[in-house]
Amino acid sequence: MFSFFKKSEAPVVEEESKPEGWAARLKQGLTRTREQFGRKVANLFGSGAKIDDALYEELETILLTSDVGVAATQHLLDDLRVRVRRDGLVEAGQLKDALQQSLLALLEPLEAPLEVEGQRPFIIMLAGVNGAGKTTTIGKLAKYYQSRGKSVLLAAGDTFRAAAREQLMIWGERNNVTVITQESGDSAAVIFDAIQAAKARGIDVVLADTAGRLPTQLHLMEEIKKVKRVIAKAESSGPHEVLLVLDANTGQNGLAQVKAFDDALQVTGLVLTKLDGTAKGGIIAAIARTRPIPIRFIGVGEQLDDLRPFVAQEFVSALFE
Repeated sequence: MFSFFKKSEAPVVEEESKPEGWAARLKQGLTRTREQFGRKVANLFGSGAKIDDALYEELETILLTSDVGVAATQHLLDDLRVRVRRDGLVEAGQLKDALQQSLLALLEPLEAPLEVEGQRPFIIMLAGVNGAGKTTTIGKLAKYYQSRGKSVLLAAGDTFRAAAREQLMIWGERNNVTVITQESGDSAAVIFDAIQAAKARGIDVVLADTAGRLPTQLHLMEEIKKVKRVIAKAESSGPHEVLLVLDANTGQNGLAQVKAFDDALQVTGLVLTKLDGTAKGGIIAAIARTRPIPIRFIGVGEQLDDLRPFVAQEFVSALFE
């Protein structure tokens, strides 16, 4: 039997935080990554050294230990060498701007904000491993879209963990939105019912949670494929977005998650969470080079508005300041 946690469905429109406020939070959130990457680069480039093979080797070490990954590191070094020759650079101090521009060029293709116009309801399916932050992300996404005048409905598709359902109910209370849940049973059935309810109520956005699973759990990966198929039965054009939630702390292991979930679900966007607790923010560059799926949102804190669309220029600036 399905249960409906019902609140007023009127969107809660709140004033947007000032841009400088977000820039400060982003910079603060990326402190550990900046210490691992940005400050070491600044020290290297500020040493007064000449641009030579030894400097490139030191930079390579910094990039690799910042979880930029082998492919992205090689790409950045090659691009930097091109810029050095083209612009006639001779001293290490001249490389900071060149590296920033190279990194920005690599990351900009990932910048693609998620627009929910054109479909009603716009169905967003979330997937990821256990502990990546899917349920918390749903709560923050609900707040984000409400602040833009959209009505939202949550589908508690993680039927394995009672704690996940309870957490989603709490987010529903905080955001004043309906949560559709079931004490036990089939995840796909819960989400199917939620889509039908959203259609009946004229809801703009459906956020569908799913249970966490490891890519190596093949039976669970088959199950989540079923969830996607059932969504398509409930709404032939859906799901309109398949978001993979990644914990930035996983570093290079995140690439394996991206590959596995993309192969199974054709992931259309990524959410990178917990950037405030890791020195492995360089994983974004690794993703850009090896599996360039748009990064829709990044998370740098626990507050409701600490999840924002990924903007490459903001991210690169925060790394080097």
